[in-house]
Amino acid sequence: MKLHKNGMMIVLSSPSGAGKTTLTKKIHENNSNFHISISHTTREPRPNEIDGRDYYFINKKTFDDLIIKKSFYEYALIFGNYYGTLKKPILEISSLGKNILFDIDWQGTQQLKKIKNLPLVTIFIIPPDIKALKNRLLQRSNNIKSIVEQRMSKFTEELSHWHEYNYVVVNDDLESCYNKILKIIESEKKGIKEIQNKTEIQRRINELVK
Repeated sequence: MKLHKNGMMIVLSSPSGAGKTTLTKKIHENNSNFHISISHTTREPRPNEIDGRDYYFINKKTFDDLIIKKSFYEYALIFGNYYGTLKKPILEISSLGKNILFDIDWQGTQQLKKIKNLPLVTIFIIPPDIKALKNRLLQRSNNIKSIVEQRMSKFTEELSHWHEYNYVVVNDDLESCYNKILKIIESEKKGIKEIQNKTEIQRRINELVK
């Protein structure tokens, strides 16, 4: 499934390990009119990450200077490291009529929502269950349990922000989740809001935190 052209800003957020980055990259790779907003971060790159492709890796002083200059649309402190979205590249991409994908957390999303007149659609991704989430985190962290425990300690807090988003999608299967997100975007482009069962979403949230 591919998307038709029309400029939008799509936010994908999730608890750590639920799949937002994988889904963001999949949408970008399969839909040429979507450009990923590359965040700046003060954290060290992971072994498979490339500067300028996955993130712009900068030091804390440089990040602080950008904050002082009000260069960010949004920024947040996450697990001891800063992440932020610069205004300039977003404005440049928007001027070309391209859609922009934001792979950010709930703190950044709250800041974007305060900016007037952004063509913003926000989507929150949740895992099917805790076991699947832990397995993804273990795979991503090379089975370092301390990292998994750190991520899981913030899970309930991250999950509590689901109601701040336009949509909630369960990532029980990557291809299925991907197609659900594309369907939401297509409907939004037509000015149609997808109807979601809030009672069912709340039930799933309760299952995840019990």
